[in-house]
Amino acid sequence: MDPVAFKIGGFSIYWYGILVAGGFLAGLWTASRRCVLDKLDGKVISDLGVWVIIAGMLGARAMHVLTYWDDQYAGNPLWQVLDFRSGGLVFYGGFIGAALAVILYIRLRGKQPIWKVADAFAPSIPLGHALGRLGCLMFGCCFGTACDLPWAVQFPADSPAFNALGQAPTDAAHSLHVHPTQVYSALLNVALYGGLAWLYRHKRFDGQVFGLYLAGYSINRFVVEFFRGDYQVEQLWFGWVKPGQQLSLFLLPIGIALIMYLRRRPMDERQG
Repeated sequence: MDPVAFKIGGFSIYWYGILVAGGFLAGLWTASRRCVLDKLDGKVISDLGVWVIIAGMLGARAMHVLTYWDDQYAGNPLWQVLDFRSGGLVFYGGFIGAALAVILYIRLRGKQPIWKVADAFAPSIPLGHALGRLGCLMFGCCFGTACDLPWAVQFPADSPAFNALGQAPTDAAHSLHVHPTQVYSALLNVALYGGLAWLYRHKRFDGQVFGLYLAGYSINRFVVEFFRGDYQVEQLWFGWVKPGQQLSLFLLPIGIALIMYLRRRPMDERQG
């Protein structure tokens, strides 16, 4: 797998960047189509999409840089810190950034029911995330632990998996066989998208779809993390709880509590 899609002069365009951009566009397009069902202002949603992209990318990059500052970015020029064409985005950071952008925009300018907007966007998040995970596959980041399963994958020399886990015993050009955790995540995200898109048409109250997204994704992420092999020992809690699982344990009860809270609110209060 060549992480570079093509070059323009001496400037490399990576599959990672293309697929992440495609994920944002697919998510925003499906969210805008869904907004019609709840009679939300299409102009507000399209304007909000720009802020979601900017805040999501900045949040995702900021969390990655903060996580790996000492190992990769301390002392580097600013352009290297900001360059994420070939990787270096953390989903939870992007989610937090995008969520804050939605809240601020709706409160300050949009004047739209915030839980209706959250529900409209919720199914599109895992759809875009699935494409982003395929970008991780092409670049070789977010790789799995070594395994000998029939569907195991290898990454080329100088890829993150190769540098972290070492080469295959009889092949100096490729890494050990590893779990395709990027594919696991992409498939689970597509399944979550399908379930949430169906629920959106049958929801009983505003905020239900978004709350279920938080809970569903937290469970998906917690499971996939068991197969991830790209963490250092010092990043683990109690010797086995990985960073993604730590955040899942935080978001899962929030999603459940949000569903229980909104379900009990009168309908007129749920609009705020």
